Amino acid sequence: MSDLGATLLAAFGVLWIGLSKAGFGGGLGMLTTPLCVLAFGASGKSPAFAVGTLLPLLCLGDAFSLYHYWGKWKQENLRLLLPGVVLGVVIGSRLVGHFSPRQLNICIGLLALLFVLFQLVKDRVFQAEGTFNPSFRLGIPFGLGAGITSTFAHGAGPVVSMFLIPQQMPKELYVGTTVLVFTWVNWIKMPFFVWNGIITTETLLTGLKFSLLVPLGVWLGVWLNRKVSEKAFLNLVYISTLLTGLQLLFNFDIAGLFR
Repeated sequence: MSDLGATLLAAFGVLWIGLSKAGFGGGLGMLTTPLCVLAFGASGKSPAFAVGTLLPLLCLGDAFSLYHYWGKWKQENLRLLLPGVVLGVVIGSRLVGHFSPRQLNICIGLLALLFVLFQLVKDRVFQAEGTFNPSFRLGIPFGLGAGITSTFAHGAGPVVSMFLIPQQMPKELYVGTTVLVFTWVNWIKMPFFVWNGIITTETLLTGLKFSLLVPLGVWLGVWLNRKVSEKAFLNLVYISTLLTGLQLLFNFDIAGLFR
């Protein structure tokens, strides 16, 4: 892949941050990390470099969402999830340094595939679950899973959804609670990422180059909400996530197909 192609692919991935923070579909954000891992990997950067570059951009996206949904959340969920999240981030940030780039690619690829599988079965699972009362007994293991998956691939969306959706909150309250939880998750990760060298001066400067794409993505997400069928668009995103996850897992020689 050329440098220009890698840059465009990374920009495409970062754009999904704003789209997902605008509320256009709950699954768009999961496409960001696999795409950026592929893009930066083509330039010789490790998967950890991509993960570190994205975290400040995710925090920027959270700021837009937090402003829009301020106070429209069920704060009890944060209290129940937070202890497990902190433990999960500690475990995840320590484990990341023990994985080779190839192993990290496999982990991120697997999370992408599991995310697509989750989208296929979530409606049936939640219908079977019914309403449940959240508690520390459930919040701690869910928070632990969210902390670990978020550290490896910013991929805690399915774990948090499995904890929140069965509570059957009104849509705005659900989205606001999700925004609150992810804002805390991402800021909790920040010092651990800096301490473990996942965020560096280089990742910050790289992220700065793409930062304007976050508000652009938010604006585009608002526009798409009004103009485009969300179901059709999300199906395209899930297919893209599936293909990206498979590429990370199996490292296909795509260029060889054209030789």
